[in-house]
Amino acid sequence: MDVDIWAWVGDTQRQLHEAGNTGLAMAIGDVPAQALEGRYAQLDVLAPAIAQQAQNLGLPWLEFYARYWHLIGRVGDRAQGAVALDDAETLVEFSRREDVRDCPGAPGAVTALALTQANTDGPGYAGERLAALDAVVVEPDSLAFSAVAEQYVAALLDAGRAEEAVTYAESAVARLAAVDREASWELGAASARALLAAGRAEDALTALDAAAGFKPDDPVAKAHREGVLRSLVLAVLGRPQESVDALPDLDVVGDHPRVWAEWARAIRELAGFAKITNTWQLGRVLKQWIDYFAMMGGYQARVELALVAGDLAVSRQSVWQARLLADIAESAVGELKSPGNVAERIAALRVTADAVTEPEAPGPQEELVEYFDAADGFNADPERWVGWLAPLSGHDLLATRRHTTTLGFLGYPARGADIYWTMLVESGDIETADPQDVSYLTGLLIEARQDERLEQLAQRLPEAQRHLSLGRLYRARERWEQAAAEGEAAAAAGAGIEASRLWAAAVQQSGDNAKGAAILRDVLDSEETEPEDIWRMITMATAAEDWETVRAGTTKLGMPLKSTEGPIEEEMGLVRIILPAPDGGQRVVISVRTGPATARLAIPQPPGLDYNAGDLVVFDPQLLEPIPENPEEQEGFIPPFAAVSMLRPGGYTSWFFDGAAPSEADWTEFNEVMAERGWPMWVYSDDNYTVAHPTSGERLPGVFGWIAIPPDVTPVELDAVLDDATERWVHPLAWLDLAKSVDVEVERHERIVKEYGL
Repeated sequence: MDVDIWAWVGDTQRQLHEAGNTGLAMAIGDVPAQALEGRYAQLDVLAPAIAQQAQNLGLPWLEFYARYWHLIGRVGDRAQGAVALDDAETLVEFSRREDVRDCPGAPGAVTALALTQANTDGPGYAGERLAALDAVVVEPDSLAFSAVAEQYVAALLDAGRAEEAVTYAESAVARLAAVDREASWELGAASARALLAAGRAEDALTALDAAAGFKPDDPVAKAHREGVLRSLVLAVLGRPQESVDALPDLDVVGDHPRVWAEWARAIRELAGFAKITNTWQLGRVLKQWIDYFAMMGGYQARVELALVAGDLAVSRQSVWQARLLADIAESAVGELKSPGNVAERIAALRVTADAVTEPEAPGPQEELVEYFDAADGFNADPERWVGWLAPLSGHDLLATRRHTTTLGFLGYPARGADIYWTMLVESGDIETADPQDVSYLTGLLIEARQDERLEQLAQRLPEAQRHLSLGRLYRARERWEQAAAEGEAAAAAGAGIEASRLWAAAVQQSGDNAKGAAILRDVLDSEETEPEDIWRMITMATAAEDWETVRAGTTKLGMPLKSTEGPIEEEMGLVRIILPAPDGGQRVVISVRTGPATARLAIPQPPGLDYNAGDLVVFDPQLLEPIPENPEEQEGFIPPFAAVSMLRPGGYTSWFFDGAAPSEADWTEFNEVMAERGWPMWVYSDDNYTVAHPTSGERLPGVFGWIAIPPDVTPVELDAVLDDATERWVHPLAWLDLAKSVDVEVERHERIVKEYGL
């Protein structure tokens, strides 16, 4: 997006603030950061909400802005492919509307579509990407220029035109230099990739070094993306130790799908130098990445990762896995528009796998289950056990359980389900199968996302198991109404505590807390009931204000309460309640715990939020942070809990104050005045906040915050108290919004704001 869009964003925020739409104004400023910093849970909720509000307000540029950043959050670091194609194409169409096309960010829609197509099937869409990017008219003095050039270089590479990509990248950098502009780091990295693809690895490293100081479009991602690319180049150059030193750790890249394929290529190169530990844990992670791209429609990345993972599996002598990975790659070839030499690479993988001699089992086949059970859970290699148990699996029940669950653990639940299915379902033994085996098979089918197959299985199971299996499926797919129905039927058929848990969780998700609490209360005295069940019941009963059930739960837990009937309102210490913020993030509000699962907010909140001081909220009693082990740290620890719902609003209204900080004595007296009246006050400024002296311009310590008044106190009364409490201060305090509301001394407060630069 061009720089003009940021000026427009700032102006739009100001207008929204002035119109009283504080929440929306706060939200739009944080959307790009959410997309770039990986705060996707917030972005996926907030961006569509902003787009909808923008549409309602008739602000098409704002709608485009929200939709663009939401798409970038999906196809950028998350590397979504086919699942985002329709949205990317729709955004391009939207950007061409008469009331949107002049938006300086409009070219971003084309680059976002090109990136989405590259994520899906880079070579297959290369021609379309080049044609679309050719049609975008941007000059080097536009901030969109580097992004368009970067995508053009990537498309040339996917088209197999590496030398042209090198030339184009060099030309783009030169055109930028001609207007005293520097290329983005991303364009510099694209140039390095082009040189590497052209067989000029030394030049690629030089280009990467030259780009190191370039300003990135995505500053959050630069470090790990640069590290991965540098490691790959160094590995190709035969400098393995330097490559290892540059390569980001797995725990760094694990949250960044965009670099997974390149990281895996670097690992494969390093494996040939024996510079990395090629373990089953690595194989498990790569399989998770393959599954991710299968879900996201990243066809090319899925095939590439399967082949790389297959090569690494061969090196570990994991023959069974290499063969399955070849099958996965082969099944995905049909999704590629231009498969190139993939078929040959798959055939080569099969040949090398067949030539590998598998490691010998630790004992005779008839004793392998005993050896498995006796194995060290920390040091045992599950990949090898899958190979060793395979001859027994499907015939010996104990071996099958261990083999299939290990397959599922390593990321191959579909293969485990196939074995179980043949053994139990096709043989006709499923009706009399051990419930444990039914549970294992159900779990494997859910993990493998073989829903229709599981529904077929359920029809052949006894009633309790049938309903429980279907309930587990519907819970996993968040089909709550169906999950509740199956949970209820399973409980009625005698499926035990698991059925009650499933049923209660499903009705809670549907908003019926009273019923959820009642379901768990019916099994409160069961020997199978665990403390987590009781706390879940207490939370739901609290939300439904079923205080009798809450007390039944606390009695069971041995948690003493002072009152014996009616609402629970006790002081149980301070807690931190985590609540949603308008920008999609979170706000931490100091509160007073009033019950097992209730707290009253103690800190005033700015207008525009759905909560304020005095509100009584229900929270989930599960701690979000562990209690510190250090006794000194425990003394200052305020436990954090996630808010669940609003129980009763307090009706408080917040008013803003701002100005130069008074003396310590004046401030102490001011706090006492507020406390005597029970009006919550909170200072939001920190020690770095300063204001200007009205005559000398000297910077003075400043203070701003909010005061909340209950519904039985009028703004006029607050204005009078503030006026009386601050009249003797050396520097006056301003409360302009309050003054305007009561129409008292508005000009004086406006003058204070202006003179002190508030």
